[in-house]
Amino acid sequence: MTHRPTGEPLRAVRPHPAHTAGDSAWDDGRTPESGAVDPAVLTALLHRHGWRRRGGAPGRYGRWTPPGPAAGATSLLVPVSRAFPDSDDLLGEALLALSRSGTPTAREILVSLAVPSDEIRWGRDVPAGPGGTASWTVEEQLRSAARRMLLAGALATRARAGYYGARHRRAAAEALENVLVGPAPGGRRLTAFVPVATGRPLAVRLHHALYAAREAVDYRRATGGMEAFDTAVAAGVSHELTEALVALVRGTEGARIAVDWAPAAGVPEGCAALAEPVEFSPGDLPALREAAARYLHAEPSVPVRITGTVVRMRRPGPRGAGTVRLRVLAGAEVPHVRVTLDEEAYRIAGHAHLVGLPVRVLGRLESRGGFRRLTGACEIAPVQVDDAERDRLLKAVQEHVEVAAFFEETCGGEGGDDGDCGD
Repeated sequence: MTHRPTGEPLRAVRPHPAHTAGDSAWDDGRTPESGAVDPAVLTALLHRHGWRRRGGAPGRYGRWTPPGPAAGATSLLVPVSRAFPDSDDLLGEALLALSRSGTPTAREILVSLAVPSDEIRWGRDVPAGPGGTASWTVEEQLRSAARRMLLAGALATRARAGYYGARHRRAAAEALENVLVGPAPGGRRLTAFVPVATGRPLAVRLHHALYAAREAVDYRRATGGMEAFDTAVAAGVSHELTEALVALVRGTEGARIAVDWAPAAGVPEGCAALAEPVEFSPGDLPALREAAARYLHAEPSVPVRITGTVVRMRRPGPRGAGTVRLRVLAGAEVPHVRVTLDEEAYRIAGHAHLVGLPVRVLGRLESRGGFRRLTGACEIAPVQVDDAERDRLLKAVQEHVEVAAFFEETCGGEGGDDGDCGD
């Protein structure tokens, strides 16, 4: 067995808490332990990444070589099972060779072995620069579109909606924290590794949503109707997903997204084992843009009863109605909302703010503006909490940088503009 050393240890793009999920960690250049690697999983990953089997003893091991020019410089002997005494030795040597290989796919194989992950791949047909390089802008477009698409998939695991705005953003962003990302050679390809233990619902939802979006676009182009986009919401299609697809396809000759399931975890229920990549072209952009606008305007307002702490108060004068910004504690999946209150309700909110109590208010969360505004507010009242919780809330409010706005208002420091209370 031969390999081509590079002299540089293989490392992950970002640290990953694999050990918290009970998986063998692969960080600081260490390869996965051979005892934790299933030969069948390694074989499946080699095949997925274009490695070719070129002989070997039938029923005992196979000799695998990478795609491209490195085929003659690297080969791996991979046992078909652990039934033979030298299986662990062969696996150890194969893993070491992968860690020292200059083949780009070797890195991705090691990531998937260290942390069983579903792989989401994006490809864009864009002109290559000198030496196969890409401009900074082209690569940033790919990464930005990919992240927006993952975020749309994470949002769809929380709820089904045509437009999310600020709703569920915090939980969706947290769902992406453990996702690993591979390099984007030439700004044309990018791979995300979504750990099965924490992210499989995201990968499954995005898989279904992409196919539903493709079918809806085909229906729109064939019939002129947008009804398919309405039903596609149940599969996870949304304003956020269609906007991400527009960002991915814009400026290219075409783009594709593929989801490959982690061999160690098997194929999730309701998904195809060998699904074809979902492709989109510039000709799909009008339908995607129309759908994004449709979702944005069609999502209804939501009746809510919100509990939150007051972090900003403004009104044009010492009396009359004013605007309050609440940090949401319960009642809605948004971090902050802005509420316009009459004079009495504004006074109640001010008193609650001064003594460190949250308030509860009934109203409608408006989709216009991203579900950041509460309209029709009524029944505002302080919420009683125990002394320890009250002290904690009061300290948090006092430390908030925006608390200065309250004191500026009481001293007549600001005029009638209520400012932008968005995130």
